[in-house]
Amino acid sequence: MNKYHEVSNATVAEGILSLVVDGIRVRQELRTVSPLFRAATNEELSRFEISPSGYGIHWPLIDGDLSLDGLLGILHEPETIKKSA
Repeated sequence: MNKYHEVSNATVAEGILSLVVDGIRVRQELRTVSPLFRAATNEELSRFEISPSGYGIHWPLIDGDLSLDGLLGILHEPETIKKSA
């Protein structure tokens, strides 16, 4: 399986997610991401799993997910369909 992103050194402490994605250090206060994370306890936030493909992060105790593209600010737009004249 090819990795979508290479992820290392992932930790959550006091609600702050810290990790390295494709060589880029990222820090994000999870409680600013969504109401689900805002309502979570530090224990719930500290229990997470990086997807094997490196696509996202899952928090099983709160059934929350975060895509690494979203965390990095990578936007995906649908391809435009060219119409023949």
